[in-house]
Amino acid sequence: MSALSQSLDTLKYNQEGLIPAIAQQYDTHEVLMMAWMNRASIEETLNTGRVCYWSRSRQKFWRKGEESGQVQLLKELRFDCDADTILVVVDQTGPACHTGRRSCFYHKVEGEQVIIDSEPMIDPSKLYHS
Repeated sequence: MSALSQSLDTLKYNQEGLIPAIAQQYDTHEVLMMAWMNRASIEETLNTGRVCYWSRSRQKFWRKGEESGQVQLLKELRFDCDADTILVVVDQTGPACHTGRRSCFYHKVEGEQVIIDSEPMIDPSKLYHS
C-alpha cells in the first residue's frame, strides 16, 4: 500500500463518507469556497489535476466548472493536523461562487452589521448551461 493510500485511509470522513474541503487560490491565498469530497473524488482530483467534489444535493460527482466553465485546476492538496479537513490549493478560472462572485465568503461582519463586500463578476444566470 502506498503512503498516499495509507494517508487517504486515515482521513476522518463523516458518516456519509465525506470530508470538508476548502478551496484557496494558489497565488493570492484567497479563500474561495467550501465543498465536500469523498475518497473517490480526492483520487480523481489527484489523478486528473482538475478538482472534483461530491455534490450532496445531487448525490454525484461535481467536477468544478463542468456546467459553468469556471474550472479549478489543482496546484496542491493538503490536509490538516486532525485529518478532518482538506485544503485544495487551486488555480480558479473566474468566479468560484454560484452567485457569480470570486469567493463564496462575501458576507462580512462589521460590528453589529453584516455587509456584502463584493459584487458578482458574472451574472449567475449566465454561469450555468443546461
